[in-house]
Amino acid sequence: MHWREHWNRWKEAVGLDKQLKEQLASIEGDEAVLEDSFYKYLEFGTGGMRGEIGPGTNRMNRYTIRRAAEGLARYIEDHGSEAKEKGVVIAFDSRHYSYDFAMEAALTLGAHHIQSYIFQELRPTPELSYAVRYLQAFAGIMITASHNPPEYNGFKVYGEDGGQVPPEPAKELIEKVESVKDELAVETANENELKASRLLKVIGEEIDHAYNNELQTIMMNPELVQEKGENLSIVFTPLHGTANIPVTRLLETSGFPNVHLVQEQAMPDPEFSTVNSPNPEEKAAFDAAIEEGKQHGADILIATDPDADRIGIAALDQSGQYELLTGNQTGALMLEYLLSQRWEQKTLPENGIVMKTIVTSELGRAVAEHYGQTILDTLTGFKFIGEKIKQFEQNGSYQFQFGYEESYGYLISEFVRDKDAVQAALTAAEMALWYKMQGKTLHDGLGDIFEKYGCYKETLDSLTLKGIEGVRKIETLLKEFRESPPEMLNEQEVAVIEDYQTQERAYVQESRKEKIELPVSNVLKYIAADGSWCCIRPSGTEPKIKFYFGVKENTEEKAEKKLQQLKREVMEKAHQYS
Repeated sequence: MHWREHWNRWKEAVGLDKQLKEQLASIEGDEAVLEDSFYKYLEFGTGGMRGEIGPGTNRMNRYTIRRAAEGLARYIEDHGSEAKEKGVVIAFDSRHYSYDFAMEAALTLGAHHIQSYIFQELRPTPELSYAVRYLQAFAGIMITASHNPPEYNGFKVYGEDGGQVPPEPAKELIEKVESVKDELAVETANENELKASRLLKVIGEEIDHAYNNELQTIMMNPELVQEKGENLSIVFTPLHGTANIPVTRLLETSGFPNVHLVQEQAMPDPEFSTVNSPNPEEKAAFDAAIEEGKQHGADILIATDPDADRIGIAALDQSGQYELLTGNQTGALMLEYLLSQRWEQKTLPENGIVMKTIVTSELGRAVAEHYGQTILDTLTGFKFIGEKIKQFEQNGSYQFQFGYEESYGYLISEFVRDKDAVQAALTAAEMALWYKMQGKTLHDGLGDIFEKYGCYKETLDSLTLKGIEGVRKIETLLKEFRESPPEMLNEQEVAVIEDYQTQERAYVQESRKEKIELPVSNVLKYIAADGSWCCIRPSGTEPKIKFYFGVKENTEEKAEKKLQQLKREVMEKAHQYS
């Protein structure tokens, strides 16, 4: 259907939401905006959908939410009456319309007589994952756009294991969503009638209590925390999101009383008004926390993103300044701490497994293998790690030890099946205390790891290419790299080319290929003879194409120089194609 036909449907719709109708009228004279708003349906992928809020089929609004929820309802109906009775848990974050969108989803499910549970107030994504498992629900919905700008929101779907729906079942779900041809005609039930019939139940404190009890079990050295926890000074900011109460409650009940909250960022705020971006990957998001840290002489600064599945850590460096750790560095520190402590406590299993993504540092492989643990790479996206946890739990082949990705997502214990910044906050605090008792900061600890395994450095770059033309440019860029791959990286011959779309790994010098045992994905990775690597992938949630780089050297200075040269080479080629 041409975008004008979609636009006309909306213009002529009877009873269209008044605010959306006014917004539609305000853009009527801007054909480019109208086309972008209506040229397609907002893409519903394996993890759900995410987009800008506004009128149109390619925007987040009550009607596109109803379409997604209608598709999920049809999917649940195909799984029978038991699935309908198990129902769906729904949570939401602090973004614009998050509660409204959550309720629209519940009312759409209710029209199909599907049980739903909705949190009374905003909650973190990991607690939604936990709640699906705790209530033995069939599915979960999280209304969030993670760390995207304020004008975005999203709809994420979780399976009955508490993990994001993986590719195979997601295909069926996507087909159901795409079968909904008229989002304006989706039926919804009455909220009061649903509550009276108990088909819609409001949840909260019981889940909070159970989740917090599980969180208490993840500490490696609870006695150390109880005895010395007050010696660690912590500054925490939830960046206007959902993590304020869960994280501060957990730290204090676990034995860390010396927690200083960044007050101006403590309350939920859909505009994220004190930061340019509520993204703990970015140093600017730590500006207020750094000032707070200086006032209190804090040992560690912790920031979580709006839905509290990702976490950033800053600690004092050798010059006495707060320096943000990268996602790879935090992951390596956590992995070394967890495995070393389990090794000392003789609780490390022979069949333990650590999981990371294909764009995450190879340092994780070195750490895991040092402690005799299997290391497994997955595609980017924590849903793939969650899927593997479920598989290993069912067949008993491996015991989960740690899962992480370079984009600041970590999972310490599998009672949650998505990355969990609440868990990670406690592990970061415990780890910082452990190093402090040795007279070291986290940066000192990272130096110890580099000395032990070699100096690994990574970085990321991206090109933002918006709209229809941006989609075409991203496709062209990948096509060019695929058809004309680089022969050299950093004056080293490219030894391995991994194409996750064809699922082939090519060993260039040996003229040999092997199958990659991962799902199909439009991703390319190049590995040089010295182990330096570059990976190229389009973002699944933003109009971007991302470039990941990694190197290893024997000193930080050499590693940094090699890394920047690698990045410069690849990005020059990328700009030619875009």
